[in-house]
Amino acid sequence: MEKNQTSADSTSNMFLTGTILLANLDYSGLADYALKALVGGVIWMSFKITGDYISERLKRK
Repeated sequence: MEKNQTSADSTSNMFLTGTILLANLDYSGLADYALKALVGGVIWMSFKITGDYISERLKRK
């Protein structure tokens, strides 16, 4: 007797979850949020690089 079992892989589970979550997304503020996140990331990265540069200079002295 053979059993027909279907196993769902993790990719299809993630795709289904993402589809359900994105179905209720408000797209009107998405571009504004993306721009703010990008600007915030650039500011954070510049502070991080500056801090690393300053700490390296202080270690060398």
